[in-house]
Amino acid sequence: MRCFGFSSWRAGARSLLAVLGLCAVGAVQAADTAPAVEELRKASAAYAEAFTKGDFATLADQWAARAELVEGGTRLEGREAIVDSIKLWRTRNPQASLAIELTDVEMVAEPIARVAGVMRFTKKPGDKPLESRFTGLRVKEGSVWRLVESRVTPAHAAALDDLDWMLGTWQAEVADRATIEISYEKALGGYAIVGKTKIMPKPGKVTLLPNGIEALEVIHADRDAGLIRSWVFDSTGAKAEGFFEFDGTSFEKVMSGTPSDAVSGRVATWVQVISPSGEGKATTHMIERRIDGVGMPDAAPLTFKKVR
Repeated sequence: MRCFGFSSWRAGARSLLAVLGLCAVGAVQAADTAPAVEELRKASAAYAEAFTKGDFATLADQWAARAELVEGGTRLEGREAIVDSIKLWRTRNPQASLAIELTDVEMVAEPIARVAGVMRFTKKPGDKPLESRFTGLRVKEGSVWRLVESRVTPAHAAALDDLDWMLGTWQAEVADRATIEISYEKALGGYAIVGKTKIMPKPGKVTLLPNGIEALEVIHADRDAGLIRSWVFDSTGAKAEGFFEFDGTSFEKVMSGTPSDAVSGRVATWVQVISPSGEGKATTHMIERRIDGVGMPDAAPLTFKKVR
């Protein structure tokens, strides 16, 4: 879930729940803070309602121009980027709803308040709500308490939801040389995603691997590190591991590993940029490729189509 990924998770920094949340308020004892607390409660309720209705103008008004949202490996800066991320996620989940419970409010100094609480997100009616904890900083600008900072820690079970769009089988053509097929499915009760890749040469093409290449990938949410991790092993003996980052529109898989014996070198590193279109298509692009620290040209982008 955008903004509903495994969040908090990258210290200092991956979506919507955060986006959704940091809008709440809890109980404060001092009598002179009561009016501000009530305003924060109303802002929180209005935020949850606007998210559920898909009212992006109201959501945008609750974010400061230079706000920051941190969730998992995702860090979004600026009102426009945050709201665009919410829109993208809502397009994929049009029946989603949000409820916010404020558990703590600290009036730092007029007009600044720190808030914390729980967000309960439901993907569609009848689904079990997923909980995420949040902390945030709101500053009053005129009559509006706006979010300037939001950090979200989604429930472990929801950590991989940002990657749900990957589930299924995808195919791509490598010019006239090979066909690539990748299938992803949830495993281990939803706490992992398993991917299987087959790269088959086109008929008549001479290759060192006439039977093609197969690869196995395991994607898992690492709660302690606050990252979505990936491990890949293939039939040439190569292996790699890395982690996902998300900027609101594209995913980046930062990888490092050992290439096959056919490659001169011991350490390979690269970044795989994955850009879903939302129309059953996605583009992948291998960039920043290095072997033992020596740079290599970027690979040509590939367009995958979801076939089932």
